[in-house]
Amino acid sequence: MKISRALTCLAAGATLATLASAASAADLQIVSGAVGRDIQVLRENLDRFEKMTGNKVTIVEMPSSSTDQFAQYRLWLSAGNSDIDVYRTDIIWAPQIAAHLLDLSKYEKAAAAAKEHFPSIIQSQTVNGKLVALPYYTDAPALFYRKDLLEKYKLDVPKTWDDLAKAAKTIQDGERKAGAGNFQGYVFQAAAYEGLTCNGLEWLVSHGAGHIVEADGTISVNNPKAAAALEQAASWIGTISPEGVLGYKEEEARGVWQTGNAAFMRNWPYAYALSNSDDSAVKGKFGVAALPSGGAGSAATLGGWNLAVSKYSKHPKEAVELVLFLTSAEAQKMRAIENNNLPTRPALYEDQEILKAQPSIGLWKDIFNNSTPRPSAATKADYNEVSKEFWDAVHATLAGKGSAKRNLARLEARLKRLKGSGWK
Repeated sequence: MKISRALTCLAAGATLATLASAASAADLQIVSGAVGRDIQVLRENLDRFEKMTGNKVTIVEMPSSSTDQFAQYRLWLSAGNSDIDVYRTDIIWAPQIAAHLLDLSKYEKAAAAAKEHFPSIIQSQTVNGKLVALPYYTDAPALFYRKDLLEKYKLDVPKTWDDLAKAAKTIQDGERKAGAGNFQGYVFQAAAYEGLTCNGLEWLVSHGAGHIVEADGTISVNNPKAAAALEQAASWIGTISPEGVLGYKEEEARGVWQTGNAAFMRNWPYAYALSNSDDSAVKGKFGVAALPSGGAGSAATLGGWNLAVSKYSKHPKEAVELVLFLTSAEAQKMRAIENNNLPTRPALYEDQEILKAQPSIGLWKDIFNNSTPRPSAATKADYNEVSKEFWDAVHATLAGKGSAKRNLARLEARLKRLKGSGWK
């Protein structure tokens, strides 16, 4: 199904018929970060919305790094900026910026729409009874692997991190011997930013080492299993992963993988569709599987993006209508087919058109159902500082700047000072 066909379906929806009856046009701005084709697909959605409603929508593009996005968002919201109407927000940001966002539950159509999404996501976007965003798409990472190379070297899909390291080294050595001097065994996100918190959390949970901070607010990160998990990851640098991975975010990892220069990659669903594009060196040569276990099962960090309306917007009604349009079942179906974005509506995982176009989405439903949240609910408005302290400790360990044991002890001390008498 092409975008034009999918969007034609949108016109038939009752929700969109309602939108078309908007009394007056408005000039709206939506701010969004992006990876892959996110902005292109968003623009095509917005073009349809403009034709239907008469409203105009401008995209304010942000860097791909969610850390950089959040810093700018806080500046705008703290200043009461009325230029931005709709924000695309990370699932972890709700407790930190809720005071600056409209309560969508006060809008009848938004309150009704909320019941159609995964309850866990709606719960994550509800702060003190206030629904601050509706789900745009959800996310959980997976292990991308080269099917052709596993077959060539007679290897199975890795089930554990040890299996991954061995398979990656075997394939890397073989490919380099055959003349591919820049071939890498495993690429992932190891730059010092939120993406490394996601990777690090997966290592910890898969080793049974806790969640950095537990649901009751207890700081649990400084333990022997956590140290072992980080030391194992550090052993990959310069062996199965390049030194440069210490600066990789999602797109850098995808760049190496998609040019055919890696055996394995950890990345989000958006990379699947791009890896199967006509100009991809790995088109038709790869599969995806759950991330490996460290002995306590696979763990995938729960991600995802939502749409929130600024309480400083000059056009709140139209902004809410835009959010309803972009989070509708029809719009989510189009993004699933065209961009491999995971729907937040359970019913869409049974949609045969989606499963035919993107068979991997069926696998990702299982990964999503077993995903683990970051400790944003437990640490409340302190989450960003907690995450930064964690990714700095992990990055230092990966870079060989101190042992995992030492870095985790320092991290625990810093988190205790940050917490004080309680998370706030």
